[in-house]
Amino acid sequence: MPPASDSFQRIQSIRAAFPEGGFFRDKEWVLSPSAFPLDEETVGLIEDLGPALLAFQSACNTLYIESADGKQHPWVSALLDQGKPPDLVALSRKKAWQNDLPRVIRPDLVLTENGVCISELDSIPGGIGLTAWLNQTYARLGDEVIGGEHGMLDGFAAAFPREDILISRESADYQPEMEWLVEQVNHRSRSAKRTVMNPWNITSQELNGASIYRFFELFDLANVERSDELLKMADAGELQVTPPLKPYLEEKLWLALFWVPQLERWWRESLSEKHWDLLCACIPFGWVLNPAPLPVTAVYPELGIHSWEEMKSFGRKQRELVVKISGFSERGWGSRGVFIGHDLSQEAWGAAIDEALGSYSQSPFVMQRFRAGRVLNHPAWRDEKGMAELVQSRVRLCPYYFVVGEEARLSGALATVCPADKKILHGMRDAMMLPCRLKS
Repeated sequence: MPPASDSFQRIQSIRAAFPEGGFFRDKEWVLSPSAFPLDEETVGLIEDLGPALLAFQSACNTLYIESADGKQHPWVSALLDQGKPPDLVALSRKKAWQNDLPRVIRPDLVLTENGVCISELDSIPGGIGLTAWLNQTYARLGDEVIGGEHGMLDGFAAAFPREDILISRESADYQPEMEWLVEQVNHRSRSAKRTVMNPWNITSQELNGASIYRFFELFDLANVERSDELLKMADAGELQVTPPLKPYLEEKLWLALFWVPQLERWWRESLSEKHWDLLCACIPFGWVLNPAPLPVTAVYPELGIHSWEEMKSFGRKQRELVVKISGFSERGWGSRGVFIGHDLSQEAWGAAIDEALGSYSQSPFVMQRFRAGRVLNHPAWRDEKGMAELVQSRVRLCPYYFVVGEEARLSGALATVCPADKKILHGMRDAMMLPCRLKS
């Protein structure tokens, strides 16, 4: 931890660097004088995860396409299409963007005693502007942040060389940081200048021939003004959209499908041995909560039970499991639609299982092994004391990989440093939001 006088000066510099105009709208967090340190082994693991996750996402895309064509495991596309509008499903299968993938990958990684585990994989992540600002601010204080001072800006510019950003009302809290991001990128770039747009104040003429980065989830299309027009223009080739209009790629189901025994051969043939081993180490074992009965002699892998009804009687230790809604739902982001088994009473756990099974046909749920975050100390600034003090914490890491060609570039990493008593790790008022640096 920096000496008290240095900590005070660094906090003053961080506060002075905050842009005006509500850059972080309605967001509060605890400041720290220090970027979050990661050891060389963890940084190396995070660097290796980028190419592995890009390969995984490509394999997911190919598996869905071949499933929809009836060539491989037809049940996969049927599962992923449940609860989705038929017109959107048809659009997602359009050959014009059959091979298109998201150009930014952000996993949510829980820092554990044995490395990291992937709790989510997000291709439309918030925090890009925030992480760029944090990297810039702490780098100017002398910290060797992952990606460097301009890594996030350069990564975004390379992945989205001409895209304007289209932000919905649901995502409006992120608009100030995206406007700051675009301003910074435009200042550094000689290419076409990007803008931030909203669907309620643009015209068809402005969209015709445009290329946009959609900053909203496809489940929210009904609440996005002019979404029908946007989809029709994309279908007609008059509008280029990234991430591609593929709701099946925005599902947590993939993290459970990775462990389905019938798909092991597919994953092994689609991924290199290095990528397979890394993903096995980082993706917690998971299951799709499907209410269909098993054959009389079958059991669920690793659970040893024949029906989900048996799971309701699990003891607290057996319930070290997390149940979460997969994705095509307004509850599919943040900490909504998440149930941690050993935090619930037996009755509440049974109710969560019933809710998940009842939702299967419209919004499937997945269940994963719960891996606890490592408890560590990091300095938090306390205004009331005028000093920094070490706080016991658990950490979520969010590395940002920008996809340029066939390369996934690690451009920065955001650490959400939460009080140690929190089990669901996310942005909150009493957490620290920090860039990551290599531990010296």
